[in-house]
Amino acid sequence: MRIHSRASASAVLSLLSLVVLGACGEDGSLPLDKPEPTPFQPAQVPAITALAPVSGFADQAGGGVFATASRELVRLRLDGTLGALEPHPGNAVAAGGILGVFRLGPHSALVETQTGLFLAESGWLIAPPWRDALGQGVIATAQSADGAVWLAHTRGLFRLQEGTLAELKVDGASVTGITSLAAAPSPENLPGVWFLHEGGLSVAAALSTTNYRVLTPSAPLAEGETLQALAGIGPAVGTAGELWVLTSKALLRAGRNGWRRVELPQQPRQLMGAGRFLWARADGALLQFDADADLWRVATDAGAGDFHFLAADESGTVWAQQGGASVALSHVLVPRLQGLYQGMQLVNDGLVVRAVMPPGPAPTSVVYSLGSSEIPTEGPDYSLGGLEADGTHRAYSFAALEAGRYALSVVARYEDGSEARRSVPFDYAPLVSGPLSWDQDIRPIHEARCRNCHNTSSAARSLDSYELWRANAPIITAAVRDQRMPADGPMDPELISRIQRWAASGARP
Repeated sequence: MRIHSRASASAVLSLLSLVVLGACGEDGSLPLDKPEPTPFQPAQVPAITALAPVSGFADQAGGGVFATASRELVRLRLDGTLGALEPHPGNAVAAGGILGVFRLGPHSALVETQTGLFLAESGWLIAPPWRDALGQGVIATAQSADGAVWLAHTRGLFRLQEGTLAELKVDGASVTGITSLAAAPSPENLPGVWFLHEGGLSVAAALSTTNYRVLTPSAPLAEGETLQALAGIGPAVGTAGELWVLTSKALLRAGRNGWRRVELPQQPRQLMGAGRFLWARADGALLQFDADADLWRVATDAGAGDFHFLAADESGTVWAQQGGASVALSHVLVPRLQGLYQGMQLVNDGLVVRAVMPPGPAPTSVVYSLGSSEIPTEGPDYSLGGLEADGTHRAYSFAALEAGRYALSVVARYEDGSEARRSVPFDYAPLVSGPLSWDQDIRPIHEARCRNCHNTSSAARSLDSYELWRANAPIITAAVRDQRMPADGPMDPELISRIQRWAASGARP
């Protein structure tokens, strides 16, 4: 098996067919959960414009990128109003009508239009250099824990990494007929992307940054039961991610301890996951699973009639179209974090983080929670590190933490005694080596990933010298750390770490 590249060299893979048995009881049956969901009245934020019933992208910082009912592209803010989104001056082709929008990274989206594929990022609609290699036909996307973005397409399964679009082939054949895609650990607990095709379940497990092994696990189905859809739940402190499978009769969840069966009072018909939350739509009901609380909730007055999922984000919000209205639904409106995103690897010991309050009444107090400590903050900035004398945001120091996985929470408390919490798991990997140099460590990254756009003859900011990299180091670090750049696709986590380490250790020539 090989990954056949459409932009650079191919990588050799191996193939293994594996039957994975779930953890069963003494009689051979699966462990069974029969939760009784807790009723809730969902908080709603309507969009300022009607949205089309096609896939969209929801940003965990709030808002997202969607297609309108007239098939134009819009960027929505946290309160449902419109944000800036313009074609990039360097585009050689204009976007046509929008066919669908798909997640590409924490803050970026893949946009399929009548004229091909584009990227939506930081208010720009950008034509990537690999767009002509693929074209229309995107079914779903997922980002695995190794940083690769996977695209299920009518023509096959593709991996986008380091600006390179590569096709995964099994025994020389394209993997077509994929109907669902989700990122979750493989049975070996490796970063993986799971997919349904031809009625069966498969997973591509990352053995290294360039090598993958395709497994064909056997889902523990009852007689006559069929696979319908997949969703992934991300990792948290002390907890690995999980695969969830919607079947024709129930839900299955696959974690570190094997398979479990989940039977809800209403049989779900649609499934969507993001972060530590899962959303399911049953006849006349909308269900939410909060993995951190290990709790199911049900909104009985939502999900009925003409209902269509558009997108979900890691805060526990789902965007949907119901009866012609477009709305963001959540258990409660929660604050959003800027500067830190879910699953981020933090190598600097200092970071500027601020919270943005949800629409509605102002909270009486806002605190951050990290480990056993509470850190109070004041509005309207709600900066974790407070403010400098000139009013700018001060970086908060994580230097007291040991390397490992943590969760930073922001908690808004209100006059009626209620509170709203947003928790963001992240990995802290402080610098452990000496300073890097621009010439040996950073210049190769610039030439491979940045130079095509950031040069003296382009509309983008020029970075064609060490002096320009040093002068713009804070901007560059923030852009790659947040996975907003490069514009042609996500950067390998090791390269992101290298840029951050170079800037944090003195930005040497």
